[in-house]
Amino acid sequence: MKAERGVLVLADISGFTAFVTAVELEHGPQIIGALLEAVMHRLAPPLEIQEIEGDAVFALGTDGALLSPSQLLGVFDSAVAAFKETRRQLAADESCSCGACRSVERLDLKIIAHHGRFLRHSVGGRAQVAGVDVILAHRLLKNGVTTSRAYVLLTDALLGWLGVEPAELGLVSRVETYEHLGDVRCFLHPLDAPAADDGLTSNVPGDELATTAA
Repeated sequence: MKAERGVLVLADISGFTAFVTAVELEHGPQIIGALLEAVMHRLAPPLEIQEIEGDAVFALGTDGALLSPSQLLGVFDSAVAAFKETRRQLAADESCSCGACRSVERLDLKIIAHHGRFLRHSVGGRAQVAGVDVILAHRLLKNGVTTSRAYVLLTDALLGWLGVEPAELGLVSRVETYEHLGDVRCFLHPLDAPAADDGLTSNVPGDELATTAA
């Protein structure tokens, strides 16, 4: 086995627990599945889907497999746009009045993106990836961002690999701290205009990442 370097991405549905515990079993999983599929189709390619983890898609891409690092910003933006469009279509369907179909608009998407080392291996015949950076990417799902709106959280390691300056993208700097992992410098890009109670350190325009980067 040989360690690889690449991008680790988690696209996670916000509000999932409250949604599945309050809605009908028959339609809840179908709605979550439709939303995750929409995101998957935008992430892969250029990334590869590693696993579906309940309410999240775990994707990765080795350095050599990504044709252009800069295209990742557009990929993230496209995944969020696909999520919102699918959510809009589901909410607009008036053929069902169940709680799941009527509360789909409460769901949103957050994307965590990190760059680091990982090792591929097999457990019970199933492909897995392991390593400190894999753990870090998953830990970042539980962060101090208080907004319930869609956002992308990029680590300093990822932006360094991309070769872009956070200031050029208008990102909000923040530090997340985890036991055993220490301080992790990140940059937040809210994808909707933040409200006063969102806990953000500054206002960031809601322009798409790909547009801003261009």
